[in-house]
Amino acid sequence: MKKRFNDRYLTNDLPWNINRPDFNLVSTVKEFGIHPCKALDIGCGTGDNVLWAARQGFEAAGIDLSEKAIEMAKEKTEKNKVKAGFFTRDIFKDEIPGAPYCFIFDRGCFHSFDDDAQRKEYARIVSSLLADDGLWLTLAGNFDDGRLDIGPPKRSALDVVAAVEPYFKIISLKQGRFDSNDEIPSKIWVGLMRKRG
Repeated sequence: MKKRFNDRYLTNDLPWNINRPDFNLVSTVKEFGIHPCKALDIGCGTGDNVLWAARQGFEAAGIDLSEKAIEMAKEKTEKNKVKAGFFTRDIFKDEIPGAPYCFIFDRGCFHSFDDDAQRKEYARIVSSLLADDGLWLTLAGNFDDGRLDIGPPKRSALDVVAAVEPYFKIISLKQGRFDSNDEIPSKIWVGLMRKRG
């Protein structure tokens, strides 16, 4: 998986890279009154969501499998004179710097795992990186989109609930759309969860 994503950044085959913060992140932070805190973006890509969070006062960091993505994110940080940390890490194998976090965001990581057990393990790891009562916002491709052969991987509501339920209390799970440059953006699940005590 690491080589596949790095190759896509090297060839600029990046349909998910919209060069702005995802409006789902912005609106969720505002709607639920998530105050600036220590935050992590898993699968941060070129860093637009991390930069937005840092500008809002979050102590923001991002991790990604792709060395090229992290290089691009660091360049954006320097260009925009924003303080944020970026690290090349594999969530399943590597120690994640800065934990525990109060808020974790992922835009399209959860849905990238085809196996139920792997999605549940991902949720467990996210939980382990959060402080008590920490929040996780995930944006995941939605099976109800119907266009299963295009766009991001699609997951059912049951896929989401089954993976996160042991580790998180679901605050909100609603249908939405990816912030995208596509004419018809893919449907997603916008899931906000709180770590169980």
